Amino acid sequence: MSDTPPDLKIAPSSGPRGKTVGMVSLGCPKALVDSERILTRLRGDGYQTVGDYAEADAVIVNTCAFLDSAREESLEAIAEARASGRPVIVTGCMGGEEALIRDRFPDLAAVTGAQAYDAVVSAVHRAAPQPFAELIPTPPAGLKLTPSHYAYLKISEGCDHRCSFCIIPSLRGDLASRPVGDVLAEAEALVDRGVKELLVVAQDTSAYGLDIRYQPGDWRGREWRANLEDLARGLGELGVWTRLHYIYPYPHVDAVIPLMAEGKILPYLDIPFQHASPSVLKAMKRPANQERTLERLAAWRAIAPKLVVRSTFVVGFPGETEADFQFLLDWLEEAQLDRVGCFAYENVAGAAANHLPDHVPEEVKQDRRARFMKAAEGISRAKLKRKLGHVIDVLVDAVRPDGVALARSAADAPEIDGCVYVRDAAHLKVGEFARVRVERADAFDLQAAPMAPPPGARPGFRSAGARMHRVIGR
Repeated sequence: MSDTPPDLKIAPSSGPRGKTVGMVSLGCPKALVDSERILTRLRGDGYQTVGDYAEADAVIVNTCAFLDSAREESLEAIAEARASGRPVIVTGCMGGEEALIRDRFPDLAAVTGAQAYDAVVSAVHRAAPQPFAELIPTPPAGLKLTPSHYAYLKISEGCDHRCSFCIIPSLRGDLASRPVGDVLAEAEALVDRGVKELLVVAQDTSAYGLDIRYQPGDWRGREWRANLEDLARGLGELGVWTRLHYIYPYPHVDAVIPLMAEGKILPYLDIPFQHASPSVLKAMKRPANQERTLERLAAWRAIAPKLVVRSTFVVGFPGETEADFQFLLDWLEEAQLDRVGCFAYENVAGAAANHLPDHVPEEVKQDRRARFMKAAEGISRAKLKRKLGHVIDVLVDAVRPDGVALARSAADAPEIDGCVYVRDAAHLKVGEFARVRVERADAFDLQAAPMAPPPGARPGFRSAGARMHRVIGR
């Protein structure tokens, strides 16, 4: 649970305490940023955030609707919040389906769509009005739902692509880039608050600035263009880890690779390839410039040899043949991606792909997913094995009571990639960098020792606990 930002001051009052609000935030990091913005606004209005339904005067559920399974999870979360007896405000991507939601839950306090910050805040004011209004008008620092040492930096909303399996444009609209000066100023403020890692997110990060014709902006007394290269250059001046997510392999991405080689930003790209077969990509209506990705990957690695590429794929897309799937496996073997996730295709309400012919049977989809992940695991295991004996820098996320630190290298984004388990690390601090030597490797994680372990430390590892993917009023 986040502490009250130091520059938010509530005037002393002899009346009752301020109202409280809890939040369930589901879905992607972009939705998490929306949750942070909503809670920051509410903090400025005197609301406290709590992590338990019993302590909340109102509950916000930020929903996801990207897949039908995500929609079901959202409905379950709404039901759980409603069972608490507190007023419930539903927002987020599934909030656009108000009729469906209200048909199941007619007594909700409010239902809003994605990015409807004003509507959510107003609904909270109605559901749990403050007993006082005497606030010193000092703007609060942005409330974060991530640990204090890393933060998501959302640079745009929406998307201009019309992929046949995706309904994001109908939920979040077309591409709407933020002014570059605002983005860089927010990043600098986060670093000033102690953030050590910035995770740049958007629906299509590489399209940043296209809609505003790369309009320049001022930051630190200089002019910067609103494009990926200038943004990366600016972020590189902040002296922290900067990680780029959701990058499409457009040719202009070539310009940021030298910045990675120079150490300005992390040599890490999250590229949602989705597939490799030309026929499947065509049916998916994926953006162009994917047909030469192997050549582009090779060129990037020649410039930045430490480049790490992660991606996600969909198998069992309607019309995918065994030959298409084998093409994907062969492509994966040649691409040698470092981090890979895979999903079996699901219909999404409102997506054009639902109506395509030749849907793949579920058992075939699951078999292909298992075969794909086995191939990806083999590649990952071989790559990590080559790190044995190497000295690497890691960022510490947690230190367990047994003295093992859960950390991440430059190759590891939080929650979606691997972990570096550092033994004899009770002296390490959360949110700080450490230098470690890799001792063991498995398919996805590394085990390491500090370069200078404290006297009397005992070696040994224990299995990691489950990672938390749901946030309630943290």
